[in-house]
Amino acid sequence: MVNKEKVVYIAMSADIVHPGHLNIIKTGLEYGEVVVGLLTDAAIASYKRLPYMTFEQRKEIVESIKGVSRVVAQTTLDYRPNLIEIKPDFVVHGDDWKQGVQQKTREQVIETIKDWGGKLIEPSYTEGISSTSLNKSLKEIGTTSQIRLERLGRLLNSRGCIRGIEAHSGLSALIAEETVMERNGFKKEFDFIWISSLTDSTNKGKPDIELVDLTARLQTVHDVLEVSTKPVVYDGDTGGLPEHFAYTVRTLERMGVSAIIIEDKQGLKKNSLLGDDVPQTQDTKEDFCNKIKVGKKSLVTEHFMIIARVESLVLGKGMEDALLRAKAYVESGADGIFISTKEKTAEELFVFCEEFKKFRGDIPLVVVPSTYDSVYEEELEKAGVNMVIYANQLLRSAYPAMKKTAESILAHGRAKEATEANCLSIKEILSLIKGGC
Repeated sequence: MVNKEKVVYIAMSADIVHPGHLNIIKTGLEYGEVVVGLLTDAAIASYKRLPYMTFEQRKEIVESIKGVSRVVAQTTLDYRPNLIEIKPDFVVHGDDWKQGVQQKTREQVIETIKDWGGKLIEPSYTEGISSTSLNKSLKEIGTTSQIRLERLGRLLNSRGCIRGIEAHSGLSALIAEETVMERNGFKKEFDFIWISSLTDSTNKGKPDIELVDLTARLQTVHDVLEVSTKPVVYDGDTGGLPEHFAYTVRTLERMGVSAIIIEDKQGLKKNSLLGDDVPQTQDTKEDFCNKIKVGKKSLVTEHFMIIARVESLVLGKGMEDALLRAKAYVESGADGIFISTKEKTAEELFVFCEEFKKFRGDIPLVVVPSTYDSVYEEELEKAGVNMVIYANQLLRSAYPAMKKTAESILAHGRAKEATEANCLSIKEILSLIKGGC
C-alpha cells in the first residue's frame, strides 16, 4: 500500500526503459508516492550522447508506468534544485553510483535531504542489465532518415557547442561514429559528420572546384549514412544556380541529411583557404539572399537547416561587410552563419562572434578551425560558437600514412617492414566491418 503522505524522488534518463528502471520504481513505491525527475535532453547531453528519444517522448512513456505519480523535468545533473523545491522524504537510486562520476552527486543528495530529515534508499543494481550494451544494439539496428534529420537541431538546443568531423568514405564515417574518449569521467565523441567537398574531391583524385557532380557526391553521402547514426552536414560549396540549389536541398532533406552549408561566392569555386591569393568573386548580397530564400521555400520539413557561409574576412572585405552580410542572410531565412577566416589566430573570429551575437544570439555560429587549430573548443564556445567542424583532418592524416607505407615497400622490396610498422592485421581488417568473415 502506497503511503500517500510520503514523497519519493527518483531521477532517471529513461531513454531506454528496462527492468532496472522498473525495479527502482517498485522500490520507491514501498516508501511513498513516486515522483520521477526526468533528465532533459540538455542534462543528459552534458555528460554523454544525446538520448534517442526527445524529452516529450520519454516523459509520455514514464508517465504511463504503473506507480509513477507525476513526472517533473530535471534540467541538470545536479539533483539539488528539484530536491529543494519538492523536499522528498526519500530519494531512491541504485547502489551503482557509490563509485565513479556520480559519487559527488550522491554526496550532494545526502547533504541536501538531511536538512529536512530525508533519507537515501539504495537498492542493489539490477544484474544483467547494461545500458551500454542496449545502446550498442540500438546503434547496430541503425536509425531512420527522419530521426537523423531532426537530431542536429536537438543537439544545438541541448548543448552550448557541438563538434563534428569530416568523413569521405564509409570507413572514415565508422571512425567518426565509433571514436569515443573518456575525460574526467565524461564521454567525448563527435556529434555529427561533415561531408566536405575538399576531402570528397581529393579522395576521388579531383580538384576542389565543384568538378565532382552532385550524383557522385551523393554516393559519398549514401556510404556515410549506411554505416553511421550521427547527423550529417553537407558542404554545398556555392550551392550552384538557385534552381539547382532547390533540387539539392530537397534531395538531401529526403535522404535524412540535417543541414547544408553554402558559401557566398560565384563563378569557378576555389578553396577558401587560398583567400585572395587566387581570383575569387564574392556573390552579391542580394543574389545570395535570393538563393537562401529559394532553398527555404523548397523544404518539406522545418528541421533541415540552411547555413550561410560568409567569406568577407577571407576575401579582404572587412568586418563591417561580414556582419552586414550575415545579418542579411539571417533575415532571408538562413538557420545559421558559418564565419570563415584564414588567420592563424582566432582574434578576428572572436570580434565577429561578439558583434553578431548582439544582433541574434539565437542563431548558431559555425567555424572550421583549420588555420587557427591551436584554439581550444572551450575558447570557441565561450566566444559564442555553436558548431565546430574538423573539416579535413581524417583525410589529411590518411594520406601521409599511406604514402609512408608505399615508400617502405619500394625501399625494402617487400611488405614486411610496412606491415609491422603501419598496418592493421588482416584479422583486424576482416573484423572491423560488422558482418565480415
